[in-house]
Amino acid sequence: MDLDMLNMFVIASGTLAIPILAFVASFLLWPSALIRIYYWYWRRALGMQIRYANYDDYQFCYSYRGRPGYRPSILMLHGFSAHKDMWLSIVKFLPKNLHLVCVDMPGHEGTTRSDLDDYSISGQAKRIHQFVECIKLNRKPFHLVGTSMGGNVAGVYAAQYPEDICSLTLICPAGLPSTTDSKFIKQLRELQESKRIDRIPLIPSTPEEMADMLKLCSYVRFKVPQQILQGLVDVRIPHNEFYRKLFLEIVDEKSRHSLHENMSKIKAPTQVIWGKQDQVLDVSGASVLASAIPDCHVYILENCGHSVVVERPRKTANLILEFLALLHSIDNNKKQA
Repeated sequence: MDLDMLNMFVIASGTLAIPILAFVASFLLWPSALIRIYYWYWRRALGMQIRYANYDDYQFCYSYRGRPGYRPSILMLHGFSAHKDMWLSIVKFLPKNLHLVCVDMPGHEGTTRSDLDDYSISGQAKRIHQFVECIKLNRKPFHLVGTSMGGNVAGVYAAQYPEDICSLTLICPAGLPSTTDSKFIKQLRELQESKRIDRIPLIPSTPEEMADMLKLCSYVRFKVPQQILQGLVDVRIPHNEFYRKLFLEIVDEKSRHSLHENMSKIKAPTQVIWGKQDQVLDVSGASVLASAIPDCHVYILENCGHSVVVERPRKTANLILEFLALLHSIDNNKKQA
């Protein structure tokens, strides 16, 4: 092998080795950075763009894809301690010509966090309404999707701002009383009795607690490497104090049953999707909503827990699209009649 060929081989090997070594170093030393890069790459691959909107001195961070068209825009509200990127697994299975908006809920990720803000469910619904007006999303009624805490907020929003939305999807929503205690509710009661309420199962601070939370939220057992668990914890730890404050706010009497108190005011066609094996919020909540909302379509997913968006993204996306297609068909029939 001549000298030029040897130099080319060394350069090529070095070019390949640098990103590989960087990946290994990130995985072993900075797993949280790797997780952020992962979300960044996934957003880019799916065509989601990050934008900011301001209401007075309050900033909302959101991602979007597509433009408003003849079909309703879709606004997605994530759950407790999550962020807008949790919807990427569903975005993957939605048409690219749909106008999608995923917003960071109040105090989460890139949206303003203030000790003076009202983080009750009603307070969050008001903030989301401000966001909707900021980006003029309600020029035309839109479809609203919410999961868990975001489902509670979405339901209250639909009741308080009925003119803004044309339809609603609630995925394992919070805010409902239940005749059957879930595993999570039982754990909370035990913690209250032992006066260890600081150990909230949905606010992990170690890789082991993160693994326990994933088992609680999912029926499907994901094999997550220890380094990734550490990365997930590292990302959350700086925000855990806020999460504790928020959690106590949304389980307070003012917010605990907000959806239940407002569900009779929901007039928009509503879709309820729930994992049958949900250990956080009992699936019996679906029948509570079905009995109170006039035009309510319930779908119970077998072999699925609370994290429906992660466990069954393709099915969830298809259910939303089928629901919107059904409503479009009904609307056309009414116009022709």
